[in-house]
Amino acid sequence: MAEVEIGIGKSGRRAYGFDEIAIVPSRRTRDPEDVDISWEIDAFRFELPLMAAAMDAVVSPATAIEIGRLGGVAVLHLEGLWTRHEDAGPLFEELAALPPDRALARLRELYREPIRSELVRARIREINDAGVVSCAAVRPQRTQELAADLLEAELDLLVIQGTVVSAEHKSRSREPLNLKTFIRELDLPVIVGGCASYQAALHLMRTGAAGVLVGVGSGQASTTRGVLGVGVPQATAIADARAARMRHLDETGVYVHVIADGGMATGGDIAKAVVCGADAVMVGSPLAHAVGAPGRGWYWGPSTAHPVLPRGTRVATPPRGTLREILLGPTNTSEPGLNLFGALRTSMATCGYETVKEFQKAEVVVAPSWQTEGKALQRAQKLGLAQ
Repeated sequence: MAEVEIGIGKSGRRAYGFDEIAIVPSRRTRDPEDVDISWEIDAFRFELPLMAAAMDAVVSPATAIEIGRLGGVAVLHLEGLWTRHEDAGPLFEELAALPPDRALARLRELYREPIRSELVRARIREINDAGVVSCAAVRPQRTQELAADLLEAELDLLVIQGTVVSAEHKSRSREPLNLKTFIRELDLPVIVGGCASYQAALHLMRTGAAGVLVGVGSGQASTTRGVLGVGVPQATAIADARAARMRHLDETGVYVHVIADGGMATGGDIAKAVVCGADAVMVGSPLAHAVGAPGRGWYWGPSTAHPVLPRGTRVATPPRGTLREILLGPTNTSEPGLNLFGALRTSMATCGYETVKEFQKAEVVVAPSWQTEGKALQRAQKLGLAQ
């Protein structure tokens, strides 16, 4: 890809976000009910290509169970409030009532409590006992410490997640986690990330991971791109990871799943993530808008409570509908954040593709005007995409 000259001494590739591309319909169309949007990873099959993000305001044991029953899988944050406090419910009520100038300090205080092994095991077992797939996330720094608890509680899927996770971490002060060794010795499938480049994704795939998370600083509550200046727009990041997946498949015969993590607020965003190469999507803020979401109308990421350098903020997410309505509809409003996977199904049908893997072959165009073309009345009245 041609590079753009930033200055005489520096060049860079042009990268694209979801707002700058559009999917091109093919010569064929289908009935939406004939479309299959299911997803399989390792031994698990899900009716929805959905992972609910490992954020306290999005996933509780109760919402993990509900999402599992609706066809997706929810990722419980094992370093969050649910594993630090026996009765976390009242704490969310308290946080929801706090003004912005006091919320961050209180978050930091609550996250200073130690993680309790017995709560880690209890939360996982609660999800397992409901008969849905249990999935949970830890940072690389905590992975070995909590590994025995994860195995004892019979966790189904592990996510090793950080703002950026690499297959080659260097440290002068401690022995870093050897991802390749750990994953190959652990008796359960592992998903790792985030990453945002071809080389980083390829190296994570070579660790033996079942899937990689693609996305750095793209979430609604994340301030990583502003604080650290790092990140790649999601359409380009996913397409680069797709190329890494193809090379890894050619080299090893092993297919590693690409999971788009963040930057998706609508069904159209999810459809574009799939067309760019994602097998599934990890979403957070749209689910925080659900009636009864743990955050009680607020949303924040795992790094928001960092004691030294917060890379997130608390974002208001007023209720839009039930979790079922947000994922599967029906909806009687023009808000684009409802019926997310009904929209994916309709997008695939409109473009003539039957499965998620087939939809990855769809054509895209660079289209900076796609949201505004012919939408003057919507913009003037703040309707539809202009809300």
